[in-house]
Amino acid sequence: MKQVEQNILNDKNALAKKLSAMGRVAVLLGGDSAEREVSLQSGAAILSALQNLSVDAFAMDIGSNAIEALEQDRPDHAFIALHGGAGEDGRIQALLGYMGIPYTGSAVNASAHAMDKLRCKYLWRGMGLSTADFCELDADSDWAEIMTRLGGSVMVKPASEGSSIGMAPAHSADELQKAFVEASKYDKCVIAERLIRGAEFTVAVLSDEVLPAIKLETDNQFYDYDAKYISDETRYLCPCGLPEDKEQELKALAKRAFDSLGCKDWGRVDVMADEQGKFYVLEVNTVPGMTSHSLVPMAAKAAGKDFEHLVAQVLYSSAINH
Repeated sequence: MKQVEQNILNDKNALAKKLSAMGRVAVLLGGDSAEREVSLQSGAAILSALQNLSVDAFAMDIGSNAIEALEQDRPDHAFIALHGGAGEDGRIQALLGYMGIPYTGSAVNASAHAMDKLRCKYLWRGMGLSTADFCELDADSDWAEIMTRLGGSVMVKPASEGSSIGMAPAHSADELQKAFVEASKYDKCVIAERLIRGAEFTVAVLSDEVLPAIKLETDNQFYDYDAKYISDETRYLCPCGLPEDKEQELKALAKRAFDSLGCKDWGRVDVMADEQGKFYVLEVNTVPGMTSHSLVPMAAKAAGKDFEHLVAQVLYSSAINH
């Protein structure tokens, strides 16, 4: 990145001046996915930040009416705050690209790849990136054999959902089958992943910068929907408590995973560490949450950027990278 652009990204006031010339910005929020409520919260926070920066921004609740809504009130730029479904899997990105409307975040292919946890794991395994052992489930799976193969305890996940929706741990063949049935309500593709017992971390990427890592601690069984968005008992540690060399190792792994999918502008990479301290990539989120409980704003704050600065940088990065 050119030094002049980097200087602008580092200066909130300079960013605000650039954003004022971008025209009308639609914050795309809501949608039809299981993450609608979280998206509404994220979008409201982003909209408030943009308006505080004197950006001509407005909210647009996007669902099956996306084409009509965008044609009726066509924006000059779109800030995507849609979580899950069409907002993250490349469909809204493809529509905006077809209509010639610049948008925040990763492009079509990167969005689609990141949304598919199964394909991500195949890619990372092929590249030699550390990710937990896994298998795809179906109604005819040999539940007992899978439990044995994956170490006796697994995490079951819909392959293309976020916010931990539909996820559940399983410690027996019967629990695995029940978890599969529940997860398949959200996605026809369901995976089981060897359960990693240890610390969970998240690493945000903003433009070309890898932000400070955050360690997540919860008294729930795992970092589930309640721990992410509802509970006030979840603990977020930043600094994350790792020695400097281990945090740099973690951040390098996260950046490789992010770059492997062709992601850009911003995103968040979730990583587990086992009891021996080895890191395993879980997933890449291309439209991270921006609620009061969200992680990217926490990491940005630790790097000296308040919420408005973060939102401004994401929007400006999308303009210079479009």
